[in-house]
Amino acid sequence: MLLEPLDEPLAGHYRLDAVRAHLYEMAGDTQAAMAHYRAAAARTTSIPEQQYLTTQAARLRAETVRPHDRPPA
Repeated sequence: MLLEPLDEPLAGHYRLDAVRAHLYEMAGDTQAAMAHYRAAAARTTSIPEQQYLTTQAARLRAETVRPHDRPPA
């Protein structure tokens, strides 16, 4: 992946996971995208960024749940 050269200099930085999440989402790999959104949210100390990243993961989760899998309203 194009981001591999950044793994060492940005190890543990939430932005790397956020970018990976976005790229995985664009590529259609929602499971990997959700995992990276959650990892990014866990690493940032910014509450607004945590909320945004968690919301992105939740949005993908909601989009992957089939209608018959959803709990009744």
